[in-house]
Amino acid sequence: MNAAEIPSMSASDISLFERLRAQLDCTLHMLPDKPEETPDSTLRCLWHLASGSTLSSDAAMESPLLPLTADQALSLSKLVEQRISGVPLAHLSGRQRFMGLELLTSPEALIPRRETELLAGAAIDVLHNRILSRQSEALVIDSCTGCGNVAVAIAHAIPAARVFASDLSAEATDLAQRNVAYLRLGDRVEIMCGDLLQPFDEPRFHRSVDMITCNPPYISTKKMETMPGEIVEFEPKLAFDGGALGIRILQRLIRDASGLLREGGWLLFEVGLGQGAAVMQRMSNTGNYTEINGLSDRHGDVRTVIARSC
Repeated sequence: MNAAEIPSMSASDISLFERLRAQLDCTLHMLPDKPEETPDSTLRCLWHLASGSTLSSDAAMESPLLPLTADQALSLSKLVEQRISGVPLAHLSGRQRFMGLELLTSPEALIPRRETELLAGAAIDVLHNRILSRQSEALVIDSCTGCGNVAVAIAHAIPAARVFASDLSAEATDLAQRNVAYLRLGDRVEIMCGDLLQPFDEPRFHRSVDMITCNPPYISTKKMETMPGEIVEFEPKLAFDGGALGIRILQRLIRDASGLLREGGWLLFEVGLGQGAAVMQRMSNTGNYTEINGLSDRHGDVRTVIARSC
């Protein structure tokens, strides 16, 4: 940043920005699953927060910075210290962008990751090209919804989709409901609380669902012991712990989804690194799914599995 870039900024503001950015350059530990967070985007996000605006790191990069009062500058320095100590940026700002949408975030649910946009994007593509090309509306379930990011992304992109979303955590479903209201999607997204697909064990859903999406816990219990503190100390363990091998919830999802999906319906879910091949083989062995495919991220790792119900 320089004076030519933001002419309304004083020399003291520019000096503060450069000092704090240098501090973040040296001390901020950035995680690969949040590529949008850099020292610059982090500081801009916290600068906006100190000046009274709650923006995601993406939105902060698109918005001009305002001069700070002395009290606001002090607040900014304290926010930077909190971030360096490990408090997630999305918990400080209360915002995270997902599929182009600004979402509300809190410690009650998993912070949406860029990697999950692969799942949401694939779901939207299938709805557009494989389901709504043959019918006028679609019934969608999003399980393990967390803050509701996948559910609201689908509903926002597909006006013909009616989305039912669920999570085991009542705190997470409260946050998801706030996101539904925040994005004014309450007429097409309904949030329910319950274990995996249990909330949908009723006749209106049996063999009637066009699509099920899920971003389940898939980290092995032992591996969680080695995860960064920024994750395990600040985000709910319930959103990560997939049991001894990391696939306990995935196994249940694959088994139970077949009773809800109509013939030709679609199941899409996120998997952890290295899990894709084994999970797809397990799906094939059930005899309940066809057209089973893995979608890879930019590194070539399968992170989303997509399959059609027989």
